[in-house]
Amino acid sequence: MPGIAVIEGDGIGKEVIPVAKLVLGTVRPDLEFFPVEVGYGRWERTGEAITSEEIRAMKEADAILFGAVTTPPDPDYRSVVVRMRKELDLYANVRPVQGGDADIIIVRENTEGLYSGIEEVGPDRATTVRLITRRGSERIARFACGIARERRHLTIGHKANVLKADTLFRDICIGIAKEAGVTFQERFIDALCLDVLQHPNNYDVIVTENMFGDILSDVAAYLVGGLGMLPSGNIGDRSALFEPVHGSAPKHAGKDTANPVAAIRSAAMLLEYLGDRRNAARIEEAIGRVMASGVKTRDLGGMAGTREMGEAVAAALAR
Repeated sequence: MPGIAVIEGDGIGKEVIPVAKLVLGTVRPDLEFFPVEVGYGRWERTGEAITSEEIRAMKEADAILFGAVTTPPDPDYRSVVVRMRKELDLYANVRPVQGGDADIIIVRENTEGLYSGIEEVGPDRATTVRLITRRGSERIARFACGIARERRHLTIGHKANVLKADTLFRDICIGIAKEAGVTFQERFIDALCLDVLQHPNNYDVIVTENMFGDILSDVAAYLVGGLGMLPSGNIGDRSALFEPVHGSAPKHAGKDTANPVAAIRSAAMLLEYLGDRRNAARIEEAIGRVMASGVKTRDLGGMAGTREMGEAVAAALAR
């Protein structure tokens, strides 16, 4: 019986994750869910956003379903997400952008770059180290090439014309793509952000470093209806965490207006990771049927609430 750690987190995570869990339970009643609490709400209450106990529980899970956490502008608050990615070694962030004319998978290095957590803050100067290593670049390049080998081709997004660290990243990605026999092209990341919107059919699998991938996937969300539609997986060699891209969106919390599709699609990615492609595909198909029937949240032009839309997807699966 697969054990799934469920982390609602903060903000709209507390609304969209129960809906995603409902959908998962509809197709896989054998899954065993157990809650794990991390985030800003816990930090306010206890002074600790996450502890080694929660990390240990996540490591014991077969997969993790994660909502979102709020990161306040407080120098004493350490990012929960950065710690989880590092301690679970979730080095590959996978963000499918699929719908309309787009069928793109953005693969983002997930532990280095400007999100490495190496920072120094003083009264007159703040420094964040942008870390690019051979090990990190090699393993994300191999991960992306593994996906591209089963699809069409690879695009390497970088800024090597300005940033020396990106020269290392680009050269490693090119070398591994050649070694793997994968057709590839390279693009400067700023031009890539525009061209993905103008010509989505030109792109298949895109590999980038950490922050560039974060920005690019948010930009590409425009192609499929916004951040409320975009799922993601954070994958390592021993653990995997699945979460909607949209973040905690605290101003929308508690209003039953958040779009749960990204969270439900993240749940589908979780099933695919567990080897259950059939039910993952069933969830995607049910989402399409529900939306085609006119049941949509406000961000998509409809009037459905978060729970209503999730229950509609679950009902479509139960029929």
